Amino acid sequence: MGLLDQQFKDENIVITSVEDLLNWARLSSLWQMGFGLACCAIEMMATSASHYDFDRFGVIPRPSPRQSDVIIISGTVTLKMATRIKRLYEQMPDPKYVISMESCSNCGGPYWEHGYHVLKGVDRVIPVDVYVPGCPPRPEALLEGLLKLQEKIRNESLVKKPA
Repeated sequence: MGLLDQQFKDENIVITSVEDLLNWARLSSLWQMGFGLACCAIEMMATSASHYDFDRFGVIPRPSPRQSDVIIISGTVTLKMATRIKRLYEQMPDPKYVISMESCSNCGGPYWEHGYHVLKGVDRVIPVDVYVPGCPPRPEALLEGLLKLQEKIRNESLVKKPA
């Protein structure tokens, strides 16, 4: 008779896989490093403030990339800042995630055509998991982006697929 064949009479018993448990733990405690570069940083900070309360999703701001799970890039990424962003991303431990917030970091925004010094999307230097559109996006949009990231983490597999 196996463990699952028994009938559980006590409440508060949860049966799950290790993979689901680890994914739940990772998505419920995302430590974020904010990288605000322009006006959108105000909206990112407002999301962390008491009215929108980013903390209720387990998102805690961290000052160091070595302690962070997710980096939120908000604002205009210049070519000079792109190398710094890449360096910070490389210092983050695995698994690491990126949220690109705002049209400037998504694709260059209004500087797309004439901004010779603007990177045309942060995904040209680091992989982006979730794009949050808007100029600037409201805090609700960033919360929606976080929920999308949590859904992505929930469906991740720890098993590597054969090549």
